[in-house]
Amino acid sequence: MPVPVPLLAATGALLLLTGVAALAAPEDSGAQAKSAARLPVERSSLLCPAPSDSDLAETSYTSFTPVVKGAGGEGEASLLPATTDGAESGTDKKKDGKGKKDGKGDKSEKGDKGAGDEDGKGAGQEAGAEPVFGAEEPGKPVGHSASGGAEPALIGTAEGRLAPGWTVQQSTKTPVGTGRGLSGLACSAPDTDFWFPGAGTAGSRSDYVHLTNPDDSAAVVDVELYGPGGALKSEVGEDIQVRPHSSVSVLLSTLTEKAEADVTAHVAVRSGRVSAAVHSADEKTGGDWLAPAGDPAGSLVLPGIPKDATSVRLIVFAPGENDADLRLKLATPSGPITPAGHESLHVKAGMTATADLRDVTRGQPGSLLLSPGDKAVPVVAALHVVRGKGEKRESAFLPATPSVGARASVAENHAKGSVLSLTAPGAAGKVKVTASAGTRGGTPVSKTYRVKSGSTLAVAPPVPEGLKGTYALTVEHLSGGPVHASRLLEAPEDGIPMFTIQTLSDDGGTVAVPEAEQDLSVVQDAEQD
Repeated sequence: MPVPVPLLAATGALLLLTGVAALAAPEDSGAQAKSAARLPVERSSLLCPAPSDSDLAETSYTSFTPVVKGAGGEGEASLLPATTDGAESGTDKKKDGKGKKDGKGDKSEKGDKGAGDEDGKGAGQEAGAEPVFGAEEPGKPVGHSASGGAEPALIGTAEGRLAPGWTVQQSTKTPVGTGRGLSGLACSAPDTDFWFPGAGTAGSRSDYVHLTNPDDSAAVVDVELYGPGGALKSEVGEDIQVRPHSSVSVLLSTLTEKAEADVTAHVAVRSGRVSAAVHSADEKTGGDWLAPAGDPAGSLVLPGIPKDATSVRLIVFAPGENDADLRLKLATPSGPITPAGHESLHVKAGMTATADLRDVTRGQPGSLLLSPGDKAVPVVAALHVVRGKGEKRESAFLPATPSVGARASVAENHAKGSVLSLTAPGAAGKVKVTASAGTRGGTPVSKTYRVKSGSTLAVAPPVPEGLKGTYALTVEHLSGGPVHASRLLEAPEDGIPMFTIQTLSDDGGTVAVPEAEQDLSVVQDAEQD
């Protein structure tokens, strides 16, 4: 005898009850919807690109997880080596690890496991590979150092109480050669879309985009370039394949015949996930990592321009179909001002626009605020910042970034040579800054800061008592308006003001989990159908 369809529906609905979270009680109960609780994440992923190809490079890594209330389980955090692999394009032209084309065309299908083993480890990471380093305790940073130019990209995972707010800082000091200086980067989570305003393809530049795939199947990526005149034609930037658990680097100047000082690079992932970062090296002004800019938005904040900057260049791109008219403000320690001669900037759709702000800070720390004119049009932006003069110049990049949100951390701070910049673009804000224990000892300390409306507060951050080694800073928003932040790390050498800047944004250490309760009205509704 056939089973009635309504009964099947009711039975299926009942079976689903164990996996359904009811966001509100039935209307006839008169109960109010319960707000979602925020609980710590249980797993985090971070990817660090290969640090350098210089035999003289010295690289340090620092892993840190803040102490998060409610984070359970023992857990651990570890970083394993990825394999530097070839990037394969849909034009049957294969690029080696330096982005040069050899034309061999060793092409595999999108989304396959490439040369991976049957266990899914892939070409990029051998089964049972030993971690490069790891951590087992929140609140205490762990350091690791490496020398030379053969260090691989790293694929990291944190679980349990090490997962919420996990961050890893990668810093490389290169004394000589193109790109000499201090290059710093906060290792990033995998994603599918990245914007890099500030990259370059000029003859004096050697800019590589690094793509790292943490997953068991190949990722397929397009790298698009946009100059002052619009899109730069390129076929070899399409269908780049990044094999499982591997990393590739592509020289941007090989993707186009046009030499441009300022371009916007767009990394769009067709299949899978990757992390992406651009390392820029200049013959005259050194080099640094260019981290992805924040998502396109009508209003942007670029926090923490050094007070002694000798050159500041703004690079903006409008990814949509509409032109953008932006108003520029500099948030100084005393409040917002309009940079003389740079009150506004017009950005044509699909084109990269620049503004040479020169020494805009004039001896005072500041942050650049971009706001829309008559109509808000989403844009991405970054600053190319230079310190020093003549042959003693060094550069870094400062991308637009979201606020610190509830909490943000940055690792590898020293007793001297760190500057924390806090900016409140709207209403005044209040934050608590905690200096963790050191990698080799020290007692955490905290300090509260109030940031005035429309201003930038640049401070030497608190230092742990009895510090040994390096330490991490955690910024927590207490009250008031949003606060944006960045950390400048400097290591001068031979008269060159070597430095790097990392922005801080919400660490995503907690997620909203709706209150779950059974809702039998689902079954009742099914029975009535």
